Amino acid sequence: MTQYILNPPAVVSVPVALTGSEFPVRRIYCVGRNYLEHIREMKESDERDPPFFFQKPRDSIVLNGQVVPYPPETNDFQFEVELVVAVGKSGRQISKDDALDHIFGYAVGLDMTRRDRQREAGKKGLPWEIGKSFDASAPCGMLHTVAEVGHISSGQIFISVNGETKQDSLIEKMIWNVPEIISNLSHLYDLVEGDLIYTGTPAGVAPVFPGDKLLCKVAGLSMLDVSIGAKK
Repeated sequence: MTQYILNPPAVVSVPVALTGSEFPVRRIYCVGRNYLEHIREMKESDERDPPFFFQKPRDSIVLNGQVVPYPPETNDFQFEVELVVAVGKSGRQISKDDALDHIFGYAVGLDMTRRDRQREAGKKGLPWEIGKSFDASAPCGMLHTVAEVGHISSGQIFISVNGETKQDSLIEKMIWNVPEIISNLSHLYDLVEGDLIYTGTPAGVAPVFPGDKLLCKVAGLSMLDVSIGAKK
């Protein structure tokens, strides 16, 4: 048996609806600026730009019903509700026509963002990690298998904060749809079973504060219900 100097990190997983099983997470990929209205509200990008990707640590997952701690080093902590795609079949250089065959299932998630840190990094030409890839920055709801819900290509994507609607749009408004995202991403990285892909957010992002209650929904999937905790 292998002897480790330190205890190995725990497996990070997301529950799978109707199975009693867990989906182990390998990597978290996120798509930047994938809804036209969000590009326009951020005023930071050419609307014709191809998709680009960044990553979050897998241990940044927060599950339904849990608390998202307010992170340090920010005064502008914002939500971004997103459709999450779970990869169930590995591949590289996947064609758009074959992309759906690589999907295990879908969930609703949140790309939590230190917006002030993200903007500062962007102005200096620095990576986004400080604004995007921090502890508890990737809440994710329960996964639903393709066998259960089919492929999610349309329907409402929604978030309310303390009962007030903040983002309310349609999945079909994505600039790059799910097969295109998978194909593009698989030409940059080997996609592997256990990867999650957060597919971008519509317009309406805004700050949240300790004590706020966030309720997220993608049509056909379980809701994601989290609250914002005290500042770390």
